[in-house]
Amino acid sequence: MAKVRNLLVIMGDQLTHESAVFDDFEAARDAVWMAEVDHESTRFWYHKQHLVVVLAAMRHFRQELVDKGQTVYYHELTADKAADRGPDFPSILRQDVAKLKPDKLVMVRPGDYQVLHALRQAADGLNLTLELRPDTHFYGSVADFRAYAEGKQRLRLEDFYRAMRQRHQILMTADNQPVGGRWNFDAANRESFKDDPGPITGPHSFQTDEITEAVINLVEQRFGDHPGRLADFDLPVTHRQARTMLRDFVERSLPHFGRYEDAMWTDQPFLYHSRLSCPLNLKLLSPKTCVEAAVQAYDAGRAPLNSVEGFVRQLLGWREFVRGLYWLRMPEYAQQNYLAHDLGVPSFFWDGETDMACVRQAMQAVLKYGYTHHIQRLMVLGLLAQLLGVHPYKFHEWHMAMYLDAVDWVSLPNALGMSQYGDGGLIGTKPYCASGNYINKMSNYCQHCRYNYRQAVGETACPFTTLYWDFLDRHFEKLKTNGRMNFQLKNLEKRRRDQAEMAAIRQQAAKLKQQWG
Repeated sequence: MAKVRNLLVIMGDQLTHESAVFDDFEAARDAVWMAEVDHESTRFWYHKQHLVVVLAAMRHFRQELVDKGQTVYYHELTADKAADRGPDFPSILRQDVAKLKPDKLVMVRPGDYQVLHALRQAADGLNLTLELRPDTHFYGSVADFRAYAEGKQRLRLEDFYRAMRQRHQILMTADNQPVGGRWNFDAANRESFKDDPGPITGPHSFQTDEITEAVINLVEQRFGDHPGRLADFDLPVTHRQARTMLRDFVERSLPHFGRYEDAMWTDQPFLYHSRLSCPLNLKLLSPKTCVEAAVQAYDAGRAPLNSVEGFVRQLLGWREFVRGLYWLRMPEYAQQNYLAHDLGVPSFFWDGETDMACVRQAMQAVLKYGYTHHIQRLMVLGLLAQLLGVHPYKFHEWHMAMYLDAVDWVSLPNALGMSQYGDGGLIGTKPYCASGNYINKMSNYCQHCRYNYRQAVGETACPFTTLYWDFLDRHFEKLKTNGRMNFQLKNLEKRRRDQAEMAAIRQQAAKLKQQWG
């Protein structure tokens, strides 16, 4: 066995041939190391499709590297747990390092603080250098964001987004002004469907091949008790498939995406959304490729500016912003619980068995696809968890388990921070709290529900509406200094004048928390 100079460590969310890990790669002297490990497959109670998409994408990537003539040391999971060479990355890595005796380990910064910490400890224990390279998949590095944040009392997405637009000259005019005269077209992206939109073809889907079928069989045998189902698995697991999915979105859905970005409709889990977040977060697809494709569609007159700007803002703005904050604030960020919530995630977040029509619709999509679009995440499932008082890290754990695009760097700021306000306003300037009226405004769910979104008390009272007023009431002191909450808190004060009704709301909310939490 030839001595290895650099052993390139590649995680399951780093599946790109353009990775900086391959800089100065020499096939004769270097090798790639990848491992499927039990710890990362069971750290959360992962949706079966989550396991399939990650493992299938890893195995396809491994084959691509081998086809290019690269040496790959790869540990595969099997149905027999006793055949594992170790439970986690460090234990298997130690065995291979003992045989290969590399001069150093090389890797790109992973998307999970705990994984990085474990691999650093393993390298120290092996007396090996771990060379950590920047992740060029993103527009900016962790160091770039740290420099941007230095000296700022408050970090705002809108400020960061504008700076990124200018820095990378995306949707900018020759005199460095935003195309269309505005930075943000979000106000044009909030329409709901007034009537049934009719059949909308979902995102491009893919047939499984032998590699993916083998992974599906493995997951069914070894992780059969995990949530979700595999009969509907149709996600891209290669770079070529991911690019096909992007082209399909740009050509067919992007023209309508912006206008109905926040809309929801019964039995329409995708509408005009891309479902590209999973291949993006595995790095089967580059955000730069996505942004360029969308901008080209606008330049060619094939997509309106509000759709393209909204899509660009998600990738160039929000995605980069939450990643920067994650690495700026970890590991302390994971402990944040500003509202002191302490309940567990309700059981219907795992099985979808509820008579709340909006929650049932969202959970049917989660169980079938490991996906819902951002409004169903934030303003249905996330909203209910926040109003109920679910512990923000427990909500993050649920989100990591059930959503196929969940990686720690993106899930923790979105789930704990934006959705649950666990960070007290670092990510979002106010809690995203609303009554059932919001769901009625943006969807047709309430037309098919046994609950009345207008009612806060009684047998048919909407749980969202009951818990909304209870949430504002119990957190009044913490929220009253937030200027963006003035309107909602003034409405609460009006409602508080009816002491009997508020007592009934508190009592009904307490029953819901006891029943679900």
